[in-house]
Amino acid sequence: MSRSALTSDRPERLVMFPRLFSPLAIGSVTLRNRIVSSGHDTVMAEHGQITDRLIAYHEARARGGAGLIVVQVAGIHETARYTSHVLMATDDSCVPGYRALAEAVAPHGTLLFGQLFHPGREVMDLDDGTLTVAVAPSAVPTERFRVMPRPLRLAEIREIIDGYGQAAARLRRAGLDGVEIVASHGYLPSQFLNPAANLRTDAYGGSAENRLRFLREAFESVRRHCGPDFPVGLRISLDERDPSGLPADIAFAASVSLAGEGLADYLSVTTGTSASLAGSDHIAPDMSNASGYLAPLAGKLRAAVRVPVLVAGRINQPQEAEHIIADGQADACVMTRAMICDPEMPALAAAGQTDDIRACIGCNQACIGHFHLGFPISCIQHPETGRERLYGIRRRADRPKNVMIVGGGPAGLKAAAVAAERGHDVTLYEAAGRVGGQVLVAERLPGREEFGGAITNLSREVARAGVAIRLRTTVDLPAVQAQSPDLVVVATGARPYRPPLEIMDSPWIADAWDVIRRPESAPPGKIVVADFRGDWVGLGTARLLAAAGHEVILAVRGYAAGESLQQYVRDRLLAAISRQRITVLPLVRPFGADDDTVYLQHVLTDEPVLVAGVAGLVLACGSSPANELLDTLDSAGVPALGIGDCLAPRTVEEAVLEGLVAASGI
Repeated sequence: MSRSALTSDRPERLVMFPRLFSPLAIGSVTLRNRIVSSGHDTVMAEHGQITDRLIAYHEARARGGAGLIVVQVAGIHETARYTSHVLMATDDSCVPGYRALAEAVAPHGTLLFGQLFHPGREVMDLDDGTLTVAVAPSAVPTERFRVMPRPLRLAEIREIIDGYGQAAARLRRAGLDGVEIVASHGYLPSQFLNPAANLRTDAYGGSAENRLRFLREAFESVRRHCGPDFPVGLRISLDERDPSGLPADIAFAASVSLAGEGLADYLSVTTGTSASLAGSDHIAPDMSNASGYLAPLAGKLRAAVRVPVLVAGRINQPQEAEHIIADGQADACVMTRAMICDPEMPALAAAGQTDDIRACIGCNQACIGHFHLGFPISCIQHPETGRERLYGIRRRADRPKNVMIVGGGPAGLKAAAVAAERGHDVTLYEAAGRVGGQVLVAERLPGREEFGGAITNLSREVARAGVAIRLRTTVDLPAVQAQSPDLVVVATGARPYRPPLEIMDSPWIADAWDVIRRPESAPPGKIVVADFRGDWVGLGTARLLAAAGHEVILAVRGYAAGESLQQYVRDRLLAAISRQRITVLPLVRPFGADDDTVYLQHVLTDEPVLVAGVAGLVLACGSSPANELLDTLDSAGVPALGIGDCLAPRTVEEAVLEGLVAASGI
């Protein structure tokens, strides 16, 4: 059965998640279920406006059964432009785009809220590349972006407060069901609340009551412009996880006050701050964080208020959300990345098809990772995300074909699943005893175990599509000719690359992949790990060896370890290697080795850098394409196309995307 025709006529299975799929009243509106997509920047806005691409993205999640979608932040004042791709709600030009979005979402029964936003000092960039003038309660700098803001004047504060109300009125006029004021992650309302960031001595600072005044007046402004029956929520970090961040007790007290005064119709609990590296890691917590880790924090707030409490924090599966709600820790669960990874997760859960849910693995590569690079967000497991207008609907092939897929890594699995879903007769051939490719290496590393879920999910897609799999089968030209396929899709991956080295004596040298599979093969003593790519391979291998008792030197070719990784993932790994006392040598390349010395070369000066007393050298120097079959088929005139690492070694994201693109074109 295709996922587009999910079973919905089996009500007995709804008892699997009775609380998650019960309605929830928020102010004057009622959610059909308690699954929430929170506000998150998609980089799909253009010139401050909603686009067709953004509408298609949210409509897919509404169609998939989300109870509430909260649209990404919209600036409520000209000083709120924290990126070049932020939505703006400062004038009526925003109304048509929001109205089109509301009209696309409403038929699916999903409610639509908008976020009202001012970053204060948390400014990332400006459209022409120059730094903007950031504003804040006081001239207190931010650590992460190294921004020194100027203090807001009283007249500007009043303008911004009025901007909250005017923006809310525009969104209401556009047909949205409610709004949410963003006071989370160290943004402007949090800066006013925080004694370390608010040094004012006027009516907006100096006492707890005065520091709360800005946020209270923002709510009052929305009520004044929209009336009492328009739902208004508060998004807040109850713990910013930063020594200079908003203290948890102040955030807690502010939330209780605003709910008790009837200003906030609901409270959306998160954690972390944009202001510091460690604090920002919780904006989109990676797989090193436990699922639902914020639920106990939200539970304390829920016990103190009478409005619904929503909670975020790596809630990836419906059973996790059901447990949190059943325990009374929250009234609804924010499952944003779960629906980036699988827009149909709510409908699948409601139909009892939990095995078919594509679970988020918290890799952060294509969601928040794309955002940080300034590109529209997607998902390494589900590249249809963000590309809904191109690949959101699986179209049946005009003429079914006999397709051979050679290679059972991520590229081959995705190509096989999509091609079979489109009606082709597909057989996948894998030389190893199980599918997975390099993901089977990645999942062996400390803190990366969950990465293997990508293969679990892709394997389920392949099985559901009816693909025949032939394991332990090597494919060559005669084997292809014997099958006479209409097309061969070659996804044979890559093999470790070894740079040329000057070798003396008989040093112990191994490839990172081999060490990851058998860390016990490393000889006792100091090990140098030469890291070319600056990704999880070098860092993970170093951690694995250090955990086995080795002294480890991580020699990286870049400025720092983990440069290729998304910031939040990199931060967690750098913290881990610091705790493990792993030494990092930056800006060096491997040059040679002998029995007890590894010879490195500085990449900027070409000067030698020697590491003596070494027991061995591990090479994490990337990989080279295993493209022999593709070349052979091309030479023989056999219809074939290559995807993934056999074309050029990159990451899982490119492999899965190329599998999708290739199969969509057959």
